[in-house]
Amino acid sequence: MTQESRAPATLSDVAAHAGVSLATASRVLNGSTRRVRAPLHEKVVASARVLGYVVDAQAQAVARGTSSTIALVVGDIADPYFSGVAAGAIAAARSRGMTVTISTVSAEPEDEVEVVAALRSQRPRAVILARSRHVDPRAETGLAAELDAYRARGGSVSFVDGSSASDARSVRVANQEGAAALASALVDRGYRRFGVLAGDERLVTPRDRVAGFVAGAEQAGVPIAPDLVVPGGFSRDGGRDSARELLARHPDLDCVFAVTDVMAVGAMAALRELGLEPGADVGVAGFDDIAMLADVRPSLTTVALPLAAIGERAVELALAADDELDATRDPVLGDLRLRESTPAR
Repeated sequence: MTQESRAPATLSDVAAHAGVSLATASRVLNGSTRRVRAPLHEKVVASARVLGYVVDAQAQAVARGTSSTIALVVGDIADPYFSGVAAGAIAAARSRGMTVTISTVSAEPEDEVEVVAALRSQRPRAVILARSRHVDPRAETGLAAELDAYRARGGSVSFVDGSSASDARSVRVANQEGAAALASALVDRGYRRFGVLAGDERLVTPRDRVAGFVAGAEQAGVPIAPDLVVPGGFSRDGGRDSARELLARHPDLDCVFAVTDVMAVGAMAALRELGLEPGADVGVAGFDDIAMLADVRPSLTTVALPLAAIGERAVELALAADDELDATRDPVLGDLRLRESTPAR
């Protein structure tokens, strides 16, 4: 048999080559908390190197009671918001010698329950839930049970935009404050007839952004009636469809606010389909400041969030010891970016 066709070395092969028991070889290579004397440790490592043994990650997880991976759960990895958060989480994990796995879920509560249940069997060191929480906590009863079972086995969980402001492992984002500041700035620019693309009203993040924008506009003297707030999908097409519905009912709008940049880009497409020019005829604003906006014309007014920093903080909170947590930590603030899509009126 040639070297190329030889079967991969097993842990038993390493143990036999090193002249140690299988249990000893496993403790050395799979990272058990039980210490192995230095001479034996060196023999096992040398044998593994000679034989080309590749460590079984699942066996490591069993030996350690956990793995060196962090499980990140997002709404849609194709959404630049989530990819920005994921980039930060991956960088933070890499700096700690860890890796990140990514799972995607829909807005349906049972979908997230199934994903977390599957992740539990893989024994990740931590789970980060980056999709927005549900407005109605009853929708997350099943998820709470799964997370409790995971924590009971030593796992840790952190959230991005958790529904509980008192959760010390939640990266809180000042969504209401950012949206309110945006509304106030747009009123200062002369806008008076707003429409809002609200996204999924069942979720906390879009709800907070809508509430903040409506409150900010009202405080500036421009109330927004409920029929000017239209729910829809969190995608470009969702933003396009919601904008067309909104403009069909209210063709006199002078500005459309979408709770995400991706939806705002869809709103721009809807305006062009209707023969209107974004910015010149109807102002458009979004939220997040995703990277793809560099190629959008006119440049989009938005609330910029440090997405990578949010991902990094989520990893930090997931791995922190209980006595290192601070439930009163300030939320992540957004910065206004007033651009060409909302020129002064």
